[in-house]
Amino acid sequence: MMSEKKVALVTGGTRGIGKACVEAFAREGYDVAFSYHSSVAKADELATSLSSETGVSLKGYKSDAGDAIACKALIESTINDFGRLDVVVNNAGITRDTLMIRMSDEQWDDVIQTNLSGVFHTCRAAAKVMMKQRSGAIINISSVVGVYGNAGQVNYAAAKSGLLGMTKTIAKELGPRGVTCNAIAPGFIETDMTHDLNHKEELLKAIPLKRFGQPEDIANMALFLADKGKYITGQVIGVDGGLVF
Repeated sequence: MMSEKKVALVTGGTRGIGKACVEAFAREGYDVAFSYHSSVAKADELATSLSSETGVSLKGYKSDAGDAIACKALIESTINDFGRLDVVVNNAGITRDTLMIRMSDEQWDDVIQTNLSGVFHTCRAAAKVMMKQRSGAIINISSVVGVYGNAGQVNYAAAKSGLLGMTKTIAKELGPRGVTCNAIAPGFIETDMTHDLNHKEELLKAIPLKRFGQPEDIANMALFLADKGKYITGQVIGVDGGLVF
């Protein structure tokens, strides 16, 4: 079918920042496709409840962000089911934290494959659609760790830093076809991934706003870049409460 509404795709859309993005775009009137890795029940519940609340169409797709074939298939499934693709939010990611000297090859490879290569494969597949329609917005969820680094996360920091260079390059390549590409670098956001962080009181001292962010803070920026920020591209936007490392 051809959706009469704009269509947004959010990877890793059933929890944390991804779920907040799914909710924000649905409530703004987008039809929303989203990927998930594990819980079918959670994905179905999210789609059903939001569709009932907003009246838009939502569909979850079980997909592995670290698999190149799966990334391409996700874009194809979205187009087949919704008929168009206006926004991609690359949010899916994993952590395998440990100090560099203890890090295994598998821990390195898993994070790079999912958090960096997976975004490349998704962007490449989406770009072919967006270039043809001469419009679209790609929003890559990076991290403040990709800007400043963080001990114990050399794999995650490398992947999230790589997203910054990827974003700036994609912006240059797709800009002439009317497609924007930006990165959001969240600071410390209250999600499952940050729930067990140590030294939270020390971290708060480095945040001028003196609080951790909420997933909705990132979702609101993603929505802005998709809707209002059409003359913004190739940028890395920190949403971090003024964090100073």
